[in-house]
Amino acid sequence: MKERPHLCSFESRRAQEIRSLIERAGAIATVAPSMQEVALSDNTAAFEFAERLLAGDLDVMIFLTGIGARVLIEALETRFERTQLVEAFNRTTVVIRGPKPAAVLREWSIQINHRAPEPNTWRDVIRVIEDERVRLDHSVVAVQEYGQASAELYAELEVRGASVLAVPVYRWSLPDDTAPLESAIRAIIAGNFDALLFTSANQIHNVLKVTDQFDSREAWLDSAGKLLVASIGPTCSDALRSAGLGVDLEASPPKMGQLVRATVTALCIRPPV
Repeated sequence: MKERPHLCSFESRRAQEIRSLIERAGAIATVAPSMQEVALSDNTAAFEFAERLLAGDLDVMIFLTGIGARVLIEALETRFERTQLVEAFNRTTVVIRGPKPAAVLREWSIQINHRAPEPNTWRDVIRVIEDERVRLDHSVVAVQEYGQASAELYAELEVRGASVLAVPVYRWSLPDDTAPLESAIRAIIAGNFDALLFTSANQIHNVLKVTDQFDSREAWLDSAGKLLVASIGPTCSDALRSAGLGVDLEASPPKMGQLVRATVTALCIRPPV
Protein backbone atom coordinates (compact mmCIF):
# COMPACT_ATOMS: atom_id res chain seq x y z
CA MET A 1 0.00 0.00 0.00
CA LYS A 2 1.14 3.56 -0.71
CA GLU A 3 2.17 5.83 2.15
CA ARG A 4 -1.13 7.70 1.83
CA PRO A 5 -4.01 5.40 0.92
CA HIS A 6 -6.23 6.43 -1.97
CA LEU A 7 -9.96 6.08 -1.27
CA CYS A 8 -12.77 6.30 -3.81
CA SER A 9 -16.25 7.34 -2.64
CA PHE A 10 -19.45 7.35 -4.69
CA GLU A 11 -21.25 9.84 -2.42
CA SER A 12 -23.28 12.55 -4.16
CA ARG A 13 -25.32 14.80 -1.87
CA ARG A 14 -22.60 14.95 0.81
CA ALA A 15 -19.65 14.75 -1.55
CA GLN A 16 -17.71 17.63 -0.02
CA GLU A 17 -18.26 16.30 3.48
CA ILE A 18 -16.86 12.86 2.74
CA ARG A 19 -13.95 14.37 0.80
CA SER A 20 -13.07 16.43 3.86
CA LEU A 21 -13.37 13.40 6.16
CA ILE A 22 -11.06 11.34 3.96
CA GLU A 23 -8.46 14.08 3.69
CA ARG A 24 -8.53 14.80 7.43
CA ALA A 25 -7.89 11.10 8.01
CA GLY A 26 -4.67 11.45 6.04
CA ALA A 27 -5.83 9.71 2.86
CA ILE A 28 -6.19 10.82 -0.75
CA ALA A 29 -9.81 11.31 -1.80
CA THR A 30 -11.52 10.73 -5.12
CA VAL A 31 -15.25 11.42 -4.95
CA ALA A 32 -17.26 10.31 -7.97
CA PRO A 33 -20.95 11.23 -7.54
CA SER A 34 -23.03 8.26 -8.63
CA MET A 35 -26.64 9.40 -8.30
CA GLN A 36 -29.08 12.24 -7.95
CA GLU A 37 -32.52 12.35 -6.41
CA VAL A 38 -35.23 13.11 -8.96
CA ALA A 39 -38.69 14.00 -7.67
CA LEU A 40 -41.55 12.22 -9.39
CA SER A 41 -43.17 15.06 -11.30
CA ASP A 42 -46.58 13.44 -11.71
CA ASN A 43 -46.90 11.62 -8.41
CA THR A 44 -50.50 10.46 -8.55
CA ALA A 45 -49.73 7.71 -6.02
CA ALA A 46 -48.76 10.32 -3.41
CA PHE A 47 -52.01 12.22 -3.83
CA GLU A 48 -54.06 9.02 -3.78
CA PHE A 49 -52.26 8.20 -0.54
CA ALA A 50 -53.26 11.62 0.84
CA GLU A 51 -56.92 11.01 0.02
CA ARG A 52 -56.84 7.75 1.95
CA LEU A 53 -54.90 9.35 4.80
CA LEU A 54 -57.44 12.15 5.17
CA ALA A 55 -60.31 9.67 4.92
CA GLY A 56 -58.89 7.69 7.85
CA ASP A 57 -58.25 4.56 5.78
CA LEU A 58 -54.65 4.08 6.98
CA ASP A 59 -53.54 2.46 10.23
CA VAL A 60 -49.74 2.74 10.13
CA MET A 61 -47.39 5.15 8.35
CA ILE A 62 -43.72 4.25 7.90
CA PHE A 63 -41.23 6.96 6.95
CA LEU A 64 -37.94 5.59 5.63
CA THR A 65 -35.90 8.72 4.81
CA GLY A 66 -35.74 12.35 5.86
CA ILE A 67 -35.63 13.86 2.40
CA GLY A 68 -38.43 11.56 1.27
CA ALA A 69 -40.60 12.64 4.21
CA ARG A 70 -39.98 16.30 3.38
CA VAL A 71 -40.66 15.95 -0.34
CA LEU A 72 -43.84 13.97 0.33
CA ILE A 73 -45.31 16.37 2.89
CA GLU A 74 -44.41 19.49 0.91
CA ALA A 75 -45.98 17.98 -2.21
CA LEU A 76 -49.17 17.15 -0.34
CA GLU A 77 -49.35 20.70 1.03
CA THR A 78 -49.76 22.01 -2.52
CA ARG A 79 -53.24 20.44 -2.58
CA PHE A 80 -54.30 20.02 1.03
CA GLU A 81 -54.33 22.17 4.15
CA ARG A 82 -51.38 21.63 6.44
CA THR A 83 -53.53 21.37 9.56
CA GLN A 84 -55.65 18.66 7.94
CA LEU A 85 -52.57 16.68 6.98
CA VAL A 86 -51.00 16.95 10.43
CA GLU A 87 -54.21 15.89 12.14
CA ALA A 88 -54.55 12.93 9.78
CA PHE A 89 -50.96 11.79 10.33
CA ASN A 90 -51.47 12.08 14.07
CA ARG A 91 -54.44 9.72 13.86
CA THR A 92 -52.16 7.00 12.48
CA THR A 93 -49.35 5.05 14.11
CA VAL A 94 -46.16 6.66 12.78
CA VAL A 95 -43.00 4.56 12.57
CA ILE A 96 -39.67 5.95 11.38
CA ARG A 97 -36.59 4.08 10.18
CA GLY A 98 -33.93 6.43 11.52
CA PRO A 99 -33.15 9.90 12.89
CA LYS A 100 -33.49 11.88 9.66
CA PRO A 101 -37.28 11.58 9.29
CA ALA A 102 -37.60 12.64 12.95
CA ALA A 103 -36.27 16.15 12.28
CA VAL A 104 -38.73 16.67 9.44
CA LEU A 105 -41.74 15.38 11.38
CA ARG A 106 -40.88 17.56 14.38
CA GLU A 107 -40.99 20.63 12.13
CA TRP A 108 -44.53 19.66 11.17
CA SER A 109 -45.61 18.69 14.70
CA ILE A 110 -46.31 15.15 13.53
CA GLN A 111 -46.12 12.62 16.34
CA ILE A 112 -43.62 9.77 16.17
CA ASN A 113 -44.89 6.63 17.86
CA HIS A 114 -41.99 4.27 17.24
CA ARG A 115 -38.40 4.59 16.02
CA ALA A 116 -36.36 1.75 14.56
CA PRO A 117 -32.96 1.42 16.28
CA GLU A 118 -29.60 1.47 14.54
CA PRO A 119 -28.47 0.33 12.08
CA ASN A 120 -31.89 1.47 10.80
CA THR A 121 -32.55 -1.31 8.29
CA TRP A 122 -35.94 -2.66 7.22
CA ARG A 123 -35.29 -5.51 9.68
CA ASP A 124 -35.09 -2.97 12.51
CA VAL A 125 -38.40 -1.48 11.36
CA ILE A 126 -40.00 -4.90 11.66
CA ARG A 127 -38.30 -5.46 15.01
CA VAL A 128 -39.64 -2.25 16.58
CA ILE A 129 -43.11 -3.00 15.21
CA GLU A 130 -43.01 -6.41 16.85
CA ASP A 131 -41.44 -5.17 20.09
CA GLU A 132 -44.06 -2.44 20.45
CA ARG A 133 -46.84 -4.83 19.44
CA VAL A 134 -48.11 -2.64 16.63
CA ARG A 135 -51.18 -4.34 15.21
CA LEU A 136 -50.65 -5.36 11.57
CA ASP A 137 -53.31 -8.01 11.02
CA HIS A 138 -56.04 -6.55 8.77
CA SER A 139 -54.25 -3.17 8.88
CA VAL A 140 -53.30 -0.85 6.02
CA VAL A 141 -49.65 0.19 6.24
CA ALA A 142 -48.37 3.05 4.07
CA VAL A 143 -44.63 3.09 3.33
CA GLN A 144 -42.76 6.13 2.03
CA GLU A 145 -40.37 4.70 -0.52
CA TYR A 146 -36.84 5.95 -1.11
CA GLY A 147 -35.93 5.45 -4.73
CA GLN A 148 -36.89 1.81 -5.09
CA ALA A 149 -39.42 -0.50 -3.52
CA SER A 150 -38.33 -2.24 -0.30
CA ALA A 151 -39.56 -5.66 -1.35
CA GLU A 152 -38.27 -7.41 1.78
CA LEU A 153 -40.05 -4.97 4.09
CA TYR A 154 -43.30 -5.29 2.16
CA ALA A 155 -43.12 -9.07 2.26
CA GLU A 156 -42.59 -9.13 6.03
CA LEU A 157 -45.49 -6.73 6.60
CA GLU A 158 -47.78 -8.80 4.40
CA VAL A 159 -46.79 -12.05 6.13
CA ARG A 160 -48.02 -10.43 9.34
CA GLY A 161 -51.40 -9.69 7.79
CA ALA A 162 -50.93 -6.10 6.62
CA SER A 163 -52.03 -4.57 3.35
CA VAL A 164 -49.15 -2.41 2.07
CA LEU A 165 -49.66 0.91 0.31
CA ALA A 166 -46.41 2.01 -1.33
CA VAL A 167 -45.92 5.78 -1.58
CA PRO A 168 -43.15 6.57 -4.11
CA VAL A 169 -41.66 10.02 -3.59
CA TYR A 170 -38.49 10.20 -5.67
CA ARG A 171 -36.27 7.97 -7.71
CA TRP A 172 -32.53 7.64 -8.04
CA SER A 173 -31.06 8.66 -11.36
CA LEU A 174 -27.54 8.92 -12.70
CA PRO A 175 -25.93 12.36 -12.33
CA ASP A 176 -26.33 14.72 -15.27
CA ASP A 177 -22.55 14.58 -15.69
CA THR A 178 -21.29 11.01 -15.44
CA ALA A 179 -17.74 11.82 -16.55
CA PRO A 180 -16.27 11.74 -12.99
CA LEU A 181 -17.96 8.40 -12.34
CA GLU A 182 -16.73 6.95 -15.63
CA SER A 183 -13.21 8.14 -14.84
CA ALA A 184 -13.34 6.53 -11.38
CA ILE A 185 -14.59 3.25 -12.83
CA ARG A 186 -11.67 3.16 -15.26
CA ALA A 187 -9.25 4.03 -12.46
CA ILE A 188 -10.61 1.15 -10.36
CA ILE A 189 -10.09 -1.26 -13.23
CA ALA A 190 -6.54 0.11 -13.58
CA GLY A 191 -5.87 -0.57 -9.89
CA ASN A 192 -5.40 3.04 -8.83
CA PHE A 193 -7.24 2.84 -5.49
CA ASP A 194 -6.80 1.09 -2.17
CA ALA A 195 -10.43 1.14 -0.98
CA LEU A 196 -13.97 1.81 -2.18
CA LEU A 197 -16.51 3.50 0.10
CA PHE A 198 -20.23 2.90 -0.39
CA THR A 199 -22.69 5.04 1.55
CA SER A 200 -25.94 3.93 -0.11
CA ALA A 201 -27.33 0.73 -1.56
CA ASN A 202 -28.32 2.63 -4.70
CA GLN A 203 -24.71 3.57 -5.46
CA ILE A 204 -23.69 0.07 -6.52
CA HIS A 205 -26.70 -0.18 -8.87
CA ASN A 206 -25.71 3.03 -10.65
CA VAL A 207 -22.02 2.16 -10.75
CA LEU A 208 -22.84 -1.13 -12.46
CA LYS A 209 -25.24 0.63 -14.81
CA VAL A 210 -22.35 2.79 -16.01
CA THR A 211 -19.95 -0.15 -16.29
CA ASP A 212 -22.51 -1.79 -18.58
CA GLN A 213 -22.44 1.24 -20.86
CA PHE A 214 -18.90 0.38 -21.88
CA ASP A 215 -19.11 -3.38 -21.34
CA SER A 216 -16.79 -3.53 -18.34
CA ARG A 217 -18.94 -4.94 -15.52
CA GLU A 218 -16.92 -8.12 -15.06
CA ALA A 219 -13.60 -6.31 -15.28
CA TRP A 220 -14.80 -3.75 -12.73
CA LEU A 221 -16.11 -6.38 -10.31
CA ASP A 222 -12.86 -8.33 -10.59
CA SER A 223 -10.75 -5.24 -9.88
CA ALA A 224 -13.04 -3.93 -7.14
CA GLY A 225 -12.92 -7.31 -5.42
CA LYS A 226 -9.17 -6.91 -4.94
CA LEU A 227 -9.63 -3.66 -3.02
CA LEU A 228 -10.92 -3.05 0.48
CA VAL A 229 -14.68 -2.57 0.12
CA ALA A 230 -16.29 -0.58 2.93
CA SER A 231 -20.03 -0.23 3.51
CA ILE A 232 -22.01 2.28 5.57
CA GLY A 233 -24.36 -0.37 6.97
CA PRO A 234 -26.32 -3.62 6.53
CA THR A 235 -28.69 -2.45 3.79
CA CYS A 236 -25.79 -1.21 1.71
CA SER A 237 -23.83 -4.40 2.42
CA ASP A 238 -26.74 -6.56 1.24
CA ALA A 239 -26.84 -4.64 -2.05
CA LEU A 240 -23.09 -5.00 -2.56
CA ARG A 241 -23.19 -8.74 -1.95
CA SER A 242 -26.20 -9.14 -4.25
CA ALA A 243 -24.20 -7.36 -6.96
CA GLY A 244 -21.36 -9.87 -6.54
CA LEU A 245 -19.01 -7.77 -4.45
CA GLY A 246 -17.63 -8.81 -1.07
CA VAL A 247 -17.76 -6.48 1.93
CA ASP A 248 -14.58 -6.15 4.00
CA LEU A 249 -15.92 -3.84 6.67
CA GLU A 250 -19.14 -2.20 7.76
CA ALA A 251 -19.31 1.05 9.71
CA SER A 252 -20.56 0.76 13.28
CA PRO A 253 -22.33 3.01 14.02
CA PRO A 254 -23.42 3.56 10.39
CA LYS A 255 -21.97 7.06 9.99
CA MET A 256 -19.69 8.50 7.31
CA GLY A 257 -17.03 9.55 9.81
CA GLN A 258 -16.83 6.06 11.28
CA LEU A 259 -16.78 4.55 7.79
CA VAL A 260 -13.77 6.65 6.79
CA ARG A 261 -11.89 6.09 10.07
CA ALA A 262 -12.46 2.34 10.01
CA THR A 263 -11.35 2.13 6.38
CA VAL A 264 -8.11 4.04 6.92
CA THR A 265 -7.35 1.99 10.06
CA ALA A 266 -7.97 -1.27 8.20
CA LEU A 267 -5.71 -0.21 5.34
CA CYS A 268 -2.90 0.56 7.78
CA ILE A 269 -2.91 -3.02 9.08
CA ARG A 270 -3.90 -4.82 5.87
CA PRO A 271 -1.06 -6.85 4.35
CA PRO A 272 -0.13 -5.86 0.80
CA VAL A 273 -1.82 -7.82 -1.98
